[in-house]
Amino acid sequence: MDTTSAFGPAIRITDIVKRYAPSGGGEGKLALDGVSFDVPQGQIFGLLGPNGAGKSTLINILAGLVVKTSGSAEIWGFDIDKDRRNAKRAIGIVPQEIVFDPFFTPIEVLDMQAGFYGVPKAARRSMELLREVHLADKAKAYARTLSGGMKRRLLVAKAMVHSPPVLVLDEPTAGVDVELRRQLWELVSELNHSGVTVVLTTHYLEEAEQLCDRIAIINHGKLIANKPTREMVDMAREKIVVLSLDRDIAAPPAHPAFLKSRLTGERQVEITYNKDKMNAGEVMSLVQGQGFAIVDVSTREADLEDVFVTLTSAPLETT
Repeated sequence: MDTTSAFGPAIRITDIVKRYAPSGGGEGKLALDGVSFDVPQGQIFGLLGPNGAGKSTLINILAGLVVKTSGSAEIWGFDIDKDRRNAKRAIGIVPQEIVFDPFFTPIEVLDMQAGFYGVPKAARRSMELLREVHLADKAKAYARTLSGGMKRRLLVAKAMVHSPPVLVLDEPTAGVDVELRRQLWELVSELNHSGVTVVLTTHYLEEAEQLCDRIAIINHGKLIANKPTREMVDMAREKIVVLSLDRDIAAPPAHPAFLKSRLTGERQVEITYNKDKMNAGEVMSLVQGQGFAIVDVSTREADLEDVFVTLTSAPLETT
């Protein structure tokens, strides 16, 4: 399938509601509550939220594994209800769990998956995909003999057998080491540069900040933010100054103007303040006014993690 479309966004989600049937009376769990957003073509789009926020439910709806209660969704211009076949062909899903038959070789896994999508033998790209995920030398090894990292990469190749223009990765680096995480993100970036729109969920917010063009945050089934990554980070009004003092201290300097003040060492204190109301120089003056001498200073801007914590810890508005 082409990785360019005249249909607008790669994914369009409109007012999706999912309420699970009650298990013992009552209304049942409301997993998604009127979620709406678009995923622009050609971007790496981050879908973030705490555990239980509704991210996996939304992904499973797009994958056809969960039936939504109401609302609509389109993938590459194809409605997931009215044109289910084309919608499924337009998306590849890399699940969080490692799932495939361990007694088949990687080349067999990809050939079978391509067959499930009706890809003719002459059009299958199994070896090409294995080369792209750096598994060509393992093409005929049993999948059960692969390392955890190799299995993760095989899952990416498996999701791409039908050449979908949209790839969704659900926590692809959960529980993997730093080197494997780097390799996976390099692979994702390569796919994106080739024209594939990527949607990913991750708990590694630093990586989301570096990789994603745009980020949406879901909390308690509601969309609470959806902005370009840089704008999202700029939402943080907090700034941090780290001060090294001339002597050991038992308690950090305190002042009503400080948002937070905490000890990070016997002579080091970290003070958080609102950068719209004061600057680092004023913070230092307030500390010096309490009799402390400052021997070193450094500052840190708030990052995506700070914004995420602020947004997801705020009480939800009710109507």
